[in-house]
Amino acid sequence: MICVSIGRGRHKQVVMEHRHLVDQGAELVELRLDYIRRNVDLRRLITGRPCPVVVSCRREKDGGKWTGSETQRLTLLRAAIADGVDYVDLEEDIADQIPRYGTTKRIISLHDFEETPSDLESIHKRLAALDADIVKMATMAHNPHDNVRVLRLIGQSEIPMIGITMGEMGIPSRILAGKFGAPFTFATFHHERTLAPGQLSFQQMTDVFRYDQVDAQTEVYGVVADPIGHSLSPAIHNASFREQQMNRVYLPFRVPRESLKTFILEDCQELGVRGLSVTIPHKEAILDLLTDIDPMAEAIGAVNTVLFSGEQRIGYNTDHSAAMASLADAAGHDPDSRWLESERALVLGAGGAARAISFGLKRCGAEVFISSRTLPRAEQLADWVGSKAIAWDRRHTIDPRVIVNATPVGMHPHVDETPIDPINLTRQVLVFDTVYNPEQTLLVKDARERGCKTVTGVDMFVRQAALQFKLFTGASAPEPLMRAEVKRMTGAARS
Repeated sequence: MICVSIGRGRHKQVVMEHRHLVDQGAELVELRLDYIRRNVDLRRLITGRPCPVVVSCRREKDGGKWTGSETQRLTLLRAAIADGVDYVDLEEDIADQIPRYGTTKRIISLHDFEETPSDLESIHKRLAALDADIVKMATMAHNPHDNVRVLRLIGQSEIPMIGITMGEMGIPSRILAGKFGAPFTFATFHHERTLAPGQLSFQQMTDVFRYDQVDAQTEVYGVVADPIGHSLSPAIHNASFREQQMNRVYLPFRVPRESLKTFILEDCQELGVRGLSVTIPHKEAILDLLTDIDPMAEAIGAVNTVLFSGEQRIGYNTDHSAAMASLADAAGHDPDSRWLESERALVLGAGGAARAISFGLKRCGAEVFISSRTLPRAEQLADWVGSKAIAWDRRHTIDPRVIVNATPVGMHPHVDETPIDPINLTRQVLVFDTVYNPEQTLLVKDARERGCKTVTGVDMFVRQAALQFKLFTGASAPEPLMRAEVKRMTGAARS
């Protein structure tokens, strides 16, 4: 179950949002009394309530907005119990000042906005001893392993426990809480009105992650990256799982470089992760953590997909196949042929995508030139591919048959930027922009205006995701649905 937090300044707004949420399927809401700007009329908020409520009134030190006296706050919480609210949330230091009464259940909580303490078990024991019906611990995540520590504690707790690690790094704890046995988790009314760091909206929790269908048998997948907020992979994979009625969930895992080893070797096993998409900055670093690598991925030297099977961790690269199939389709050739024999290809960028595409272009017979804003990186990749590196300010001196932009130039919100001066685009050039948000980048628009054939980042993104879906599930991916979901998400991001 999801508890949706309502934090508004006026009673009327709270009542209206409560009714709206119930109409949208909410089964439990939290009334944040500390957000109400004037005297709180509790009975106005709870009389005739359309669904059960949790009442809380947070001090500033607990992440709240209460500015009245502590005596007034305790009086409000006691009144909530006397009026028979369903749950009341009490901090550890006041729990013994507010006795149990009637049928109201007591949530005894700790909020730590600085860290996830090392002594979680002892803190849990203290909270549980305060006549708790539910123990709640909300702590700040500073590494991915904090999710595991809190979720593990949920699974071990004899008293029902709500465990949340806050911040972007803690998002998996919010989505997997039910899998580990939490009675409910928290969401906000709208994604632009979060009441705690990393909090997702009710719509995101239900429509994207299908939280209420996550259970102990749910298979876990995800994308590992740093940063992670831009990724569309959770939306398209979860939509595909839903369309094919699979009990699976796909999460965003923000994992810094220094945490990658622990995450792959320890955390994934404890979380029950079955498969991962891998993106910046881990496509090459993850190679050393795998037990087996597909020959194509090994030849490329980069992995964007990992499958877990028992102790086995197997790496694949779907970027290469997706990119080359997209290019060959646009040009009207067999992707396995040497259709670029003796032709020039210019690749902009020197990251994981550039590596996979440069490798593919070389196999198709092209003479590959690599240009990056950091020349040593271009030279390093060129040496590995067996191609040539050129300085960024000399990229227009090449007369290529194919131009590939594998940089973020032109990505939202910098939509007025392009890595290629349009004067260098002629009808003979095939232009491939790996940026998928927006799909119609300035480079793609300029190329089409000049009669060039084009491949967009959405073409590649959907193809590589479909190949990942096949590896994850053994089933064919619903590519039209994936494409529609990408367009919906990128359109929403720009609106």
